[in-house]
Amino acid sequence: MDYIKINDLDNVCVALNALPKGEKITIGSDSIETNSEIPAGHKVALKDIKAGEDVIKYGNRIGIAKEDIRKGDWIHTHNIKTALGDLLEYKYIPKVKEIEETAHETFLGFKRKNGKVGVRNEIWIIPTVGCVNNVAQAIERRAKSLIKGSVEDVIAFVHPYGCSQMGDDQENTRNILADMINHPNAGGVLVLGLGCENSNIPLLKDYLGDIDESRVKFLVSQEVEDEIETGLSLIEELINNIVDEKREKIDASELVIGMKCGGSDGLSGITANPIVGEFSDILISKGGSTILTEVPEMFGAETLLMERCKDKETFEKTVALINDFKMYFKNHNQTIYENPSPGNKAGGISTLEDKSLGCTQKSGSAKVVDVLDYGDTVKTKGLNLLSSPGNDLVAATALAMSGAHIVLFTTGRGTPFASPVPTLKIATNSRLAKSKGNWIDFNAGRMVEDKTKEELANELFKLVLDVASGKKVKSEIAGFHDFAIFKQGVTL
Repeated sequence: MDYIKINDLDNVCVALNALPKGEKITIGSDSIETNSEIPAGHKVALKDIKAGEDVIKYGNRIGIAKEDIRKGDWIHTHNIKTALGDLLEYKYIPKVKEIEETAHETFLGFKRKNGKVGVRNEIWIIPTVGCVNNVAQAIERRAKSLIKGSVEDVIAFVHPYGCSQMGDDQENTRNILADMINHPNAGGVLVLGLGCENSNIPLLKDYLGDIDESRVKFLVSQEVEDEIETGLSLIEELINNIVDEKREKIDASELVIGMKCGGSDGLSGITANPIVGEFSDILISKGGSTILTEVPEMFGAETLLMERCKDKETFEKTVALINDFKMYFKNHNQTIYENPSPGNKAGGISTLEDKSLGCTQKSGSAKVVDVLDYGDTVKTKGLNLLSSPGNDLVAATALAMSGAHIVLFTTGRGTPFASPVPTLKIATNSRLAKSKGNWIDFNAGRMVEDKTKEELANELFKLVLDVASGKKVKSEIAGFHDFAIFKQGVTL
């Protein structure tokens, strides 16, 4: 198959492979010829579209024709523009679908003393401030030799923040550091401070709630003679405290999975994102939870999420999620509806609506049960929306800090990055899956070759259970672990 019409309402089709000029396209009883070469992932007009008329993909408007477009023309940024406006008012018109419960399944995970569940048994080193990043990394390097038993890794998560921040920006950093310290994928945590920073250890303890002293150790570097040796001693204690912990059967309803896309192409909304959406419905049918984020990439598709909100209160929270993020753009004198990135454009994404309608496919069909502020953790099982930007590292970190055990990351361009939790890369096309096998964990491109969405979603669900049970994803095998806090304010 060389092309696909996604929805019966569409006036475009998408080239699955590059199409030469003069290529005959037959869809139903309609037949057209391409007027120029069409790159893979890009759109072809199936009918004449006059200037000012809507261009329809996914059954929804993805933009407005900037000029007359002939049947068979290539449609991209040169002849289509966004149709999106500014801040909008919305009405709650619910179209809520209940996901039917299905048979529960299990994975092998770690039960923590506080009742939480982890899918990894790692030791994390969390600096409270960027000034001790090198110390944290030095401790990590030497502590690798101490790993034994069921302890899987020692990881330092460095960042440049924790001091010289003001107001909500500093609060966000403290909340994220607290989320990190409390994350159940860490069997033990060394909190490494300097001593004079704004987010110092005594202050940060107020954000942590009840502390299990066998699981969390604190080190103020200015208060000891040799912070590296002291840190190693504390790491050894943490390892000895969890060395005998074993994986045990845990119901899949305990899983929280984050969903993110980046480096999209024309197949993102056709293969990988719909498969992740189907996966989300499967997990929710078994009592589990998923999180959708990257708010700017909901712009243009937000009403599809709003009509799925479980009640008026959740709808209002979703409206605030969208409009507050638009105000964040406006307050920084930035264009709300900036075109997609160069990589997205090269892959066939022409407008933000084009990107957003593909992006939100990851949410499946389940109702929206809650909306989370940045740094909030999941409290309600089901589909949650999370406030975070679209930046890959920042958004994936935000998902992990909201309680995600694993992040599913769909990509048409490929990327080696990771996050604090296992980050499972899903290729939208087979070419990428084959060429970057050291990055990609799952090939969704098979959906336009020899597999159905349902078959691949069930395959992905089994893979997620395997990863939750200890199977390492490609970025973990490479030793990649990224951590990025959302910087929002003034630096002193």
